[in-house]
Amino acid sequence: MPYPDKLLAEDEEVVRHLHPHWLTIFWPIVRFLVIVGAASFGAGLVPPGPQQGVYRMAILALALLLLLTVVLVPLLRWRTTHYVITTHRLLFREGILARRGRDLGLSRITDVSYRQTLWERIINSGTLSIESAGESGPTVLRQIPDSDGVQQLLNHMIEEDADRRAQESA
Repeated sequence: MPYPDKLLAEDEEVVRHLHPHWLTIFWPIVRFLVIVGAASFGAGLVPPGPQQGVYRMAILALALLLLLTVVLVPLLRWRTTHYVITTHRLLFREGILARRGRDLGLSRITDVSYRQTLWERIINSGTLSIESAGESGPTVLRQIPDSDGVQQLLNHMIEEDADRRAQESA
């Protein structure tokens, strides 16, 4: 799904649009399978009798509550977290009901570094730390897919932005 054009300036283009690494949704999917399997098995174990429907409804209600809290919420959090690199800035947006965001102009970014554990190197993920001019401190983005490639892309985009600004002022 492309990032909304209404958030971009006229001469601004999306270069890369990322979500957190896909492994962040691995465990919610495993939980989904376990909950559905356990609820089905539990509903099948309910002995026949006048209370059978009540017990099965209780199992279903518990399964739905668990699915909502440990499956749906993490999936929505992953889906509503956006890291967008454009030709002019870096945008972060996250949140399901309450939203939080930050825009960093490429000209304000002073340093971009990444860090990977051994596991993150295996799955090609990592943490980006972005230093910018100002008092807000570093912006840390965790579970970024291809973090070393994103770091190189950001450095390249910062250089291109500086060249574009120099040509505009000349």
